[in-house]
Amino acid sequence: MVKEVEFHKKVLKKGLTVLFEKRNIPVVSISCSVKFGSEFEPLALKGISHFIEHLLFKGTKNRDVKQISEEVEKKGGILNAFTSEEITSFWCKLSSNHLKTGLDLCSDLVLNPLFDEKQLEHERKVILEEIKMYYDNPQTHVFEKIKSLMYKSPFGLPILGTTETMNKISRIQVVDLFKKIYSTNNLILCAVGKADFKEICEIGETYFPKTENMVQGRPIFREHGQLIEKRKGVDQANLILGYHAPSMLDKKRYAAELFDVILGRGMSSRLFQEIREKRGLAYSVRGMLEQDKNYGHELIYVGTTKDKVEKCKEIILKEIKKMKELDFKDFEQAKEQLLGLRKVGIEDSTATMVNLISEENAGNAEEHYKFEEKINKIKLKDVRELGNLKDYSFYALLPY
Repeated sequence: MVKEVEFHKKVLKKGLTVLFEKRNIPVVSISCSVKFGSEFEPLALKGISHFIEHLLFKGTKNRDVKQISEEVEKKGGILNAFTSEEITSFWCKLSSNHLKTGLDLCSDLVLNPLFDEKQLEHERKVILEEIKMYYDNPQTHVFEKIKSLMYKSPFGLPILGTTETMNKISRIQVVDLFKKIYSTNNLILCAVGKADFKEICEIGETYFPKTENMVQGRPIFREHGQLIEKRKGVDQANLILGYHAPSMLDKKRYAAELFDVILGRGMSSRLFQEIREKRGLAYSVRGMLEQDKNYGHELIYVGTTKDKVEKCKEIILKEIKKMKELDFKDFEQAKEQLLGLRKVGIEDSTATMVNLISEENAGNAEEHYKFEEKINKIKLKDVRELGNLKDYSFYALLPY
């Protein structure tokens, strides 16, 4: 494997997977992630992964709520977390001379949460407000709604859960699930920056006990649907078209990335040019490819006027179909664009950290360093074939 950076991976004796990319800039991004997210939740517990993410910041055996944030922020760092369909991750970014602080804090969050009853009820209210916020924002709402048309429940429900599920999840259920999934063999410790790999492994061996539990997967059922709704107080029509795409385990995953770049990424994309530049039908036009270990989909969003919704939908479908006649020049330009975007993106150590975690969850973190090689192997016909769209889902939120 040809690579321009120093990368190490090791599974420690206690089962913890450690990933590390060395950089010379004196900053380090650190994360501790569990290979469990919304995808694995049954209907009755929808939103519990995200709930646990919030609760781990509400106090540990070693730190109270304020100390958790101060530990990093008072040193000039950033502390955050995210929950996806397949991963829940806790991360920080700070000066390299505070490496031990970052490792200590991230490990403390995933190993020693208190799940205080009062804090749990407090955070439940916070998430219920977050659910309202997503609903009230038309742009975020349509991205959540299209998922419910593309997949059967419970996968099709939001990562945040619903008002109903969030009101019913108990502390006992939270603690029970945490004990089952936050075991050492399900955790990935990742660092990108100026640090010493041996030191990271030694700290990992010291902090993490040997625990083993299996994460049980849940089947994902695809479907297709179309829905148009109206809402008072909305001035713009927000529409989104989605269709299933190759997952990270599919050999067509890289062709899908090229397809996405040409179709809807950036101002030079075909959809932006056709919908906004040529016709002036919208301000916001964008495509977004989401890929994980067990699923993939392309989403295309447009904000337009109510009377132009069908026209925008027609243009989107037409441009997808036209990809079957993609010429070699545009194909080669897309490769250059995608590889350039990749290099710009991974300049950020946090972005690289997330990519490494995602690739490791899908099978092997070292795939991250094969991106250019894989893109250069894609043939024109591979991208053209993805233009054979058979089914799609569509959702529009219109003003009254």
